[in-house]
Amino acid sequence: MTVVIFADEADAPVDAVVQTLTQRGVTVFRANTSWFPDRLVLDAELRASRWVGHLATEHRSVALEDIRSIWYCSPTPFQFPPGMASQWRTHAAREAKFGFGGVLSALPVLWVNHPNRAADAMYKPLQLVTAAACGLIVPDTLVTNAPTAVRRFAENTTTGVVQKSFAANTLTEDDKLKIAFTRRLDEAALRDLGGIGLTAHQIQQWVDKDYEARVVVVGDQVFTIAIHADSPAAYVDWRADFDALRYEWIPTPPEVDTGVRMYMDAFGLAYAAFDFSVDRAGNWVFLESNGAGRYGWLEARTGAPITEALADLLQTGKEETTRDRLEAEGPRPRGCAGAAGQAHVPRMAGGGRGHTSA
Repeated sequence: MTVVIFADEADAPVDAVVQTLTQRGVTVFRANTSWFPDRLVLDAELRASRWVGHLATEHRSVALEDIRSIWYCSPTPFQFPPGMASQWRTHAAREAKFGFGGVLSALPVLWVNHPNRAADAMYKPLQLVTAAACGLIVPDTLVTNAPTAVRRFAENTTTGVVQKSFAANTLTEDDKLKIAFTRRLDEAALRDLGGIGLTAHQIQQWVDKDYEARVVVVGDQVFTIAIHADSPAAYVDWRADFDALRYEWIPTPPEVDTGVRMYMDAFGLAYAAFDFSVDRAGNWVFLESNGAGRYGWLEARTGAPITEALADLLQTGKEETTRDRLEAEGPRPRGCAGAAGQAHVPRMAGGGRGHTSA
């Protein structure tokens, strides 16, 4: 049996997992979704109730029926010939998404994570509702494009408010990469809210925190890393000043452990990185979850064996038939929407999925 990994060619944490699996004698087929269709070939036939055939590169191939698990780690958009007209490029990307993505999504293997489940779990408002339903503490939150609503919300909080991105927090302007870190809205910012009306914004109650924590869930294993900030910028958003951070591998509080496991089950995820703020009273406040959250630097700083845990999960796998999956999910009316109000269709790279940077 083979473990398939879709990831960037330059990704050190992925390299470590591949090396670990190889040392254990596990066959690994590594590729990037951007290789399709030029460097990655799919040959699949429907026989009875499953797809059989091969996924192949110039040097390697894997039989679809021999795949044990798929790590959908850091896929990138499908790449087509540079000279292809834009309308044909759009058509080709759509066909690749529903054809290539559709066949792989239908395989009865363990996904880390399944594209559909990962896509549903990206919506921050849905994350907050799900976390609260799973018994986790969540901050008071406003989603709006109305400046008056922001001011009203801020007036009703005692600790102040912050503005946060819903999705990837990077953008390119004048050929320069810019990062939109979480920022506190002081009185001056609340007076000048001219950009609020341009799109949806997430405004949250500020958590007067002692420290933050990233909780990495890999299958049944949970690793919790405390993140201590030693600069004003890192105290607001630790991603703003990595040099000012200290790390500590700590036990996971029982209520947090229970809550994140329920959350994983609710979304059908096998891997996720959760971010929490721990206030001065010791309350763990859920901020967000990232199904593609990074962990490599935390493992390097603390020794938490996350690479081994991922290798364990991928090596073990979990075969599941389509019938078993449908019975577990229960009956669905035709056209039933997913958790985020979207039809359940394959959401492979090239179809609009985004990944946050951390």
